[in-house]
Amino acid sequence: MSYDEAIKRAEEIITQLEQAEALSMDEYKNKAAEATALLNYCKSQIESLSQELTK
Repeated sequence: MSYDEAIKRAEEIITQLEQAEALSMDEYKNKAAEATALLNYCKSQIESLSQELTK
């Protein structure tokens, strides 16, 4: 998965979480966990790039 794909998917999930009043707690938890994992992936990509640029 590319950075762009991950950030787009995370944004989609965040929008769903903000708009979804009918999600069960399990659905909310699963979507939040997926978004967190995606954002952590994006963060690691940014940190890796930063390290490459400062070498």
